[in-house]
Amino acid sequence: MLRLENVRKQYKEFEMDITMEVKPGCVTGLIGKNGAGKTTAFKAALGLIRPEGGEITILGKPLCRLSEKDRERTGVVLSDSGFSGYLKVKDLTAVLRNLYRRFDEEYFTGKCKSFGLPFDKRIKDFSTGMKRKLHVAAALSHQADLLIMDEPTAGMDVIAREELLDMIREYMETEGRSVLISSHISGDLEGICDDIYMIDEGKVILHEDTDVLLDEYGILKMTREQYEAVDKRYLLRDIKEEFGYSCLTKEKRFYMENYPDMVVEKGSVDGVMTMMIRGEKR
Repeated sequence: MLRLENVRKQYKEFEMDITMEVKPGCVTGLIGKNGAGKTTAFKAALGLIRPEGGEITILGKPLCRLSEKDRERTGVVLSDSGFSGYLKVKDLTAVLRNLYRRFDEEYFTGKCKSFGLPFDKRIKDFSTGMKRKLHVAAALSHQADLLIMDEPTAGMDVIAREELLDMIREYMETEGRSVLISSHISGDLEGICDDIYMIDEGKVILHEDTDVLLDEYGILKMTREQYEAVDKRYLLRDIKEEFGYSCLTKEKRFYMENYPDMVVEKGSVDGVMTMMIRGEKR
């Protein structure tokens, strides 16, 4: 559905060089700290910035060959863009009706009502969370085959976030659809993504199926003495701590079985990302 192959973008103090793929029928997460290159990757995939190199394929076609009809098959939520603040929801409904041939007005207005969005208030007067709800409702309203969503849950409370995730799950019930999503809230991604790309300083540092990351990765907590004696073949990253060492492994069960006195914490998206970025590579 979407593939970025060695896509490079150079700014004054930042360079992105990324390869990643969103497969049909999958929800793919993109995570990283602020400034890692997530939004740059999203904008490159949508043709909003021009990379210095690489290839971008979307919906089976090179990005430069997408037709207007092809672009209608993509629903988009970006973290730093949106609709004119002077529009009202009822005005936006008319815009979307003319913009998308497959626009489902009943679905859109229904979601706006369920989100509690005022129809007669200008968008510029919406809270951040209300704006995000509106963007998501619009992206889901025209039966797109690919959703590209940069921080769609930003500014939402826990109930609204869960409603959004349910909407994405419902969206994915139709065969062949795909989602690329980023979020600072790791629990959102753990519960919905099939696989996750981790990026740092514009580069992919880890790509893993979410089930594998949660089931097979672990963080070992050990004293200096334990660290000196431990089998280090399966350690990916080390961080020296006051008590000893924290170590990331993809072979959690090996250490649980062979070092029963060692503390082994279950892997999580946040924990693995912290270790991958802060830890020293072995």
